[in-house]
Amino acid sequence: MMSLNYKRDFAQSNTMKNWENPQINGINREPMHSTLMPYESFEKAAAANRYDSKYFSSLNGRWKFYFVNKPDDRPKDFYKSDYNVSTWKEITVPGNWQFQGFDVPVYRNSDYPFEVNPPYIQKNFNPVGSYRREFEVPADWKGRQVFLNFDGVESAMNVWLNGEFVGYSEDSRLPAEFNITKLLKGGRNTLAVEVFRWCDGSYLEDQDFWRLSGIFRNVFLMSSPSVHIRDFEIKTNLDETYKDSDLLVITKIKNYGDQPAAKTKLEITLLDEENNPVGEKVLLKTERELLFPGAENVIPLKTKIADPKKWSAEHPNLYTLILTLKDSDGNILEYLSAKFGFRKSEIKNGQLLVNGKPILIKGVNRHEHDQILAHYMTDESMIQDIILMKQNNINTVRTSHYPNDPRWYELCDVYGLYLIDEANIESHGIGYDPAKTLANKPEWLQSHIERIERMVERDKNHPSVIVWSMGNEAGDGANFEAASNWIHLRDSSRPVHYERAGRKSHTDIVCPMYAGIDHLLKYAAEKQDRPLILCEYAHAMGNSVGNLQDYWDVIESHDQLQGGSIWDWVDQGFPMKNADGKKFWAYGGDFGEDQTDGNFCINGLVLPDRSVTPKLMEVKKVYQNITVKPVDLLKGEVKIINKYFFTNLNEFELTWQLIQDDKVIQNGVTDKLTLEPRNEKNLTLPLQNFKMVNGSEYFLNFQFKIKENKSWAEKGYEIAAEQLQFPVNKDIIKIDPGKLPDLKTIDTPESIIVKGTDFEIVFNKLKGMISSYFYKGVKLIHNGPQPNFWRAPTDNDFGNGMPKRCAVWRTAGDEKVILSAKMIQENSRINVVKIAMDFSLRDVDGKYISNYTVYGDGSIEIENKFAAVKKDLPEIPRIGVKMQMPKEFENVEWFGRGPQENYIDRFTGAFVGRYSSSVKDMFTNYVSPQENGTRTDIRWIALSNKHGIGMMAVGQPLLSASALYYTDESLTQKSRGTMHPSDLIESNYVNLNLDYKQMGVGGDNSWGAKPHNKYMIFPGEYSYKFMLRPFDKGTDLMKLSK
Repeated sequence: MMSLNYKRDFAQSNTMKNWENPQINGINREPMHSTLMPYESFEKAAAANRYDSKYFSSLNGRWKFYFVNKPDDRPKDFYKSDYNVSTWKEITVPGNWQFQGFDVPVYRNSDYPFEVNPPYIQKNFNPVGSYRREFEVPADWKGRQVFLNFDGVESAMNVWLNGEFVGYSEDSRLPAEFNITKLLKGGRNTLAVEVFRWCDGSYLEDQDFWRLSGIFRNVFLMSSPSVHIRDFEIKTNLDETYKDSDLLVITKIKNYGDQPAAKTKLEITLLDEENNPVGEKVLLKTERELLFPGAENVIPLKTKIADPKKWSAEHPNLYTLILTLKDSDGNILEYLSAKFGFRKSEIKNGQLLVNGKPILIKGVNRHEHDQILAHYMTDESMIQDIILMKQNNINTVRTSHYPNDPRWYELCDVYGLYLIDEANIESHGIGYDPAKTLANKPEWLQSHIERIERMVERDKNHPSVIVWSMGNEAGDGANFEAASNWIHLRDSSRPVHYERAGRKSHTDIVCPMYAGIDHLLKYAAEKQDRPLILCEYAHAMGNSVGNLQDYWDVIESHDQLQGGSIWDWVDQGFPMKNADGKKFWAYGGDFGEDQTDGNFCINGLVLPDRSVTPKLMEVKKVYQNITVKPVDLLKGEVKIINKYFFTNLNEFELTWQLIQDDKVIQNGVTDKLTLEPRNEKNLTLPLQNFKMVNGSEYFLNFQFKIKENKSWAEKGYEIAAEQLQFPVNKDIIKIDPGKLPDLKTIDTPESIIVKGTDFEIVFNKLKGMISSYFYKGVKLIHNGPQPNFWRAPTDNDFGNGMPKRCAVWRTAGDEKVILSAKMIQENSRINVVKIAMDFSLRDVDGKYISNYTVYGDGSIEIENKFAAVKKDLPEIPRIGVKMQMPKEFENVEWFGRGPQENYIDRFTGAFVGRYSSSVKDMFTNYVSPQENGTRTDIRWIALSNKHGIGMMAVGQPLLSASALYYTDESLTQKSRGTMHPSDLIESNYVNLNLDYKQMGVGGDNSWGAKPHNKYMIFPGEYSYKFMLRPFDKGTDLMKLSK
């Protein structure tokens, strides 16, 4: 099925508005073809840089622009050459007009930003942008065809040249190309484009992203000879052994001229990665006789290629196909080319296979978003994304939810990423009712199929595209059934994917959204004829991506579970300043718009500027393709597992370290590690005279680094890492009181004061806490520790209702009632003082006991016992204590998991070690403030001032901890997405949280899912200990912790 083309006078004769007619999606638009460009030489064609052809001319730049709020107010005659636009403002193309001073950006998740009455658009507000510019055609294009190309315009446009109507187009995410040869004139030509913010096509563009408008992708002219290779398709078909391949090239040659063309000759050359010919220099050739004006020859040419290098995301081996078109006398008419790969994608035995291997989709969803340029993606931005993905073991991108910029596909071919290429179809706001969904409306059939057809025709030659996706959240029905049938007839070389089809026959892959682990296990329990690949999972909104390792433990244990794509890649925020000049990233509602879905667009693994978050660090570890398992650690025996499908581990260097506490005591390098894909073997490390010492912990750390430079990383880059811990019990810290100096105590009705040689601690008996702690004249504690059961809600917490459901815990520790506070002396010599404090937690009918033991060196052992006995209490966000230290204690060291923030359901990528930071840098700058900065499995954490004086907290055995300039209360929002970090005011203290446990961050979704039960804290009885120890400059902290 081809796009409909109408005569130029159709727009005037048709009484129905084009932008409200789903039967009209293009007028005079050229049929879609693969991304191509004529070149002036064989060498230029071999380089395959479309922008470097002499037959390419960019129209990007400054255009005249006029904006109105509704179609009736637009300047209807502005396309005429004599229309004066000298007073108009200017706008940059490509670009969205909302970020150039016109109109307001709107973020919506699923609701339409206009009145819903398909296919009609409200008349009172539907902004129109009128664009004008002039250009000249290069002199050496004379006698050639000239095509005008728009790579992306949202949402509908009329185009005029020199006062004449050129055509109409909608479908914002695919090119519109017009043959303007007959409308050109010598000298300056006037190009006019009228863009409507919304059209009938907008009902199919209801994606969860910023709703923006304008000419947002490249605009250019392309020149070709009158007899021109209009399109070509490269089809490879590996044999049953996936060794040799058929190569089929289908070429469409069209005569755009007014005269018949005599015999034409077509030659095809195949070049390898070094630009050497594969086989004969002219691998294939043919001749065709007379070609009449407007006629088109379809020429299939086929050959066999013996054992070509295969393309995969792991090894993106590319070949260059060059097509040479000659006239009857042998004169060169044009060269065209394409980079392509030999790759086979299929469903076989219920699995998705690439080149015969059941790959795993370690994917992300990616919106096209630039924090400065909005929906315009530069080469630099796209390459930055790809490099970050490759460096973090991501191998797949779902182009959510529309075809991306053409350049994206070329780059993914080169760097190596699998693509699930998705059509620009989402009608989420209509709903999924079969009687209402556009997927079941016959009048919308053409719009559905055209968008899918045009995507397939444009992207068919890219080896990176391994799956076609028919759209997203657009209901299901006859239109998708028809579209699936069309794809299978047109391109049998790739499977078809559509989430709303469920397990119906018009999807080749079962691809649910946000299915839980139980759902995956149920699917895998029976033999299936299709794989399950999650089209969206691990919703990465704010402090999220918990449970990821749990998902992959299940996925890697079942053959028909083949991974999924995390939602999503980048936080869709824009830089902005508040009234005080403080910078923040804006999300929905920050532009004064009256309709928004707030910060629901902030779901990325990276921040808007592509800064890496702790979430991405976790993804890198979980997605890595090399694993080390213990066999006999005392003998240095481990098992290496190669999870790659096409890569031998001889491409990597293995370095290892044997670590005692925080010291490397042995290390080595293995640069001759050979292990075939999907294999494992035991490796014995040459440990020398290794004996464990009581009281120390031991770890084996492994790093796998690439041996040679890659396009996405330099030699030595660490692509995988592992940490194995030796089975050893760490002694709980014990202090011999007999070796300590005596203490002095003062017991009054209000306080208990304990004094030592160089410290003084004041316990407030009325408040039940330490009110001050001085060491060597320096104040260590301002107040605390106090019971703490609250955490600042994360986006996931807001989504599942935690702030309201668990509100009783917010003040449970603050509203305690002191029942008793007394000092206990156990012997005649006062070098140990014990203080017992009993509380009632009235809001939860809970009992809380704090037992303090103060030693003569200033150490304080704290044992907290807690019991919640009230029935029907909700889960507890955290169990711990909070305290405040003076702000001067800005230096932080800890021995535990790090260096990045981590939680009990997101710590796989955070190894145990000794780390240092500042309080400022312990803060994770999420776009919307929430719980952050926690580190788990803390053996000890120490805060010090610039003079080296400080305090250490030692877990007995482990804690989770955070040290921030913000309190939990200051980070607690009234509702989700109502604050920015720029709204926060630093407290005058360091807020130190020492927790027995904090519940996980979750991540199955952000609108109802709680953390998994094993990462929750349910009411019950709990007891834990830790010790506070003062220190000064030069103290060996590791020794002090013992």
